[in-house]
Amino acid sequence: MRRSRRNEAERDKRTGVPVIGGDPGRVPVGVTLDNWQSSSQLHWTFQHVADFLPTAVISRGGGPVAKLPVAGSVSAADLNDVATTRSDGMPTTVGDVMGTTATDGWAVAHRGTLLVEEYFGGMVPETSHLLMSVSKSLVAAVVGALRDSGAIDVDALLTAYVPVLANSGYAGATVRNLLDMRSGITFSENYLDPLAEVRLLEEAIGWAPRVHPDVPSTMYDFLLTLPQKSIHGGAFEYRSCETDVLGWICEAASGIRMPELMSQLVWSKIGARHDATIGIDSTGAGMFDGGINATLTDLIRFGSLYLRDGVSLTGEQVFSAGWLADTVDGGFDSREAFANSPDDLRMPGGMYRNQCWFPYEGNNVLLCLGIHGQMIYVNRSAGVVAAKLSSWPVPQDAQMLFSTIRAFDAVSAALNASTA
Repeated sequence: MRRSRRNEAERDKRTGVPVIGGDPGRVPVGVTLDNWQSSSQLHWTFQHVADFLPTAVISRGGGPVAKLPVAGSVSAADLNDVATTRSDGMPTTVGDVMGTTATDGWAVAHRGTLLVEEYFGGMVPETSHLLMSVSKSLVAAVVGALRDSGAIDVDALLTAYVPVLANSGYAGATVRNLLDMRSGITFSENYLDPLAEVRLLEEAIGWAPRVHPDVPSTMYDFLLTLPQKSIHGGAFEYRSCETDVLGWICEAASGIRMPELMSQLVWSKIGARHDATIGIDSTGAGMFDGGINATLTDLIRFGSLYLRDGVSLTGEQVFSAGWLADTVDGGFDSREAFANSPDDLRMPGGMYRNQCWFPYEGNNVLLCLGIHGQMIYVNRSAGVVAAKLSSWPVPQDAQMLFSTIRAFDAVSAALNASTA
């Protein structure tokens, strides 16, 4: 496993905050471990994670690149002019939504043909961008492949794979509980609270300065400290730690570290044009819940799996049609668990299954979502896969999120109408 090079962190003479290492010629002056996720830095840092944090390569392998032929009859201008509405109901256009939601790049493919691929603020097609929690859906694809091979039983207890979890709040939880974020673990996802577990986790993996000495210094040790607060298998509650435990389970079940495992089972099979990378802690454990970096059109290639029964654009079976059906159909109580969530979801009738979001009743639209505006959008009836990479100034912005979903819904409707 290759790691990006990082120099020993120096400290800012005025603040004492560790200054991020890496290539001094590439890291802008003023970018520190303390502020790299601040609004003024995001546009640069989200496109250069491997320049200042330890990462491991998720290799694309040596196979063919999946072709995304460019449409001759539909232009980017055509899609930019499609009428839509913002989340508040005000009329606008798709291009205006993309231009006012801190977009770094967006792309749309229709039935395997690339209709639009646009970049802003210096991002280019070769740029690898931080995916945040879109990473979760990639990890779930690994789980699906391992389930298909018999290496993982999703109804099994986690302790069947990682026995040490018996001494944690995860005792009694199943793989299925994690896939659907329905464990009873105590974990706050309040990104604006420096004491929330989602922020303490960043201290454990080295994504933030260590200001709480009692926080363990590795990903897995941190996960073992999380207590249980309610029954496993209850209501849906979004917890990033679930995906980190899933990555641990995948490594234990396969005997292979996740960067290599994801390469073998997913990334080398989708016809990716570029390698991906994942942030890692001091022991090489990956930031599975939000640390993967990839290029925009490779997200289109990954999203296409959900239109093709798990078969990539190069003809490789990544996960089975059965796993896809389990994902899009959900469990008997998936929507009830979603409706009972304590989170402010604003997706009535929706559900969360296998680390994917379904924002509406039914199973037509599937989303892979990450904070600060990362998204893969799949509209199954329209044959549309879209992707958006962003640097929203705040982690969560309902207006930007739902305006983007509406924009992609409008594109899908327009393409459906044009081919009816």
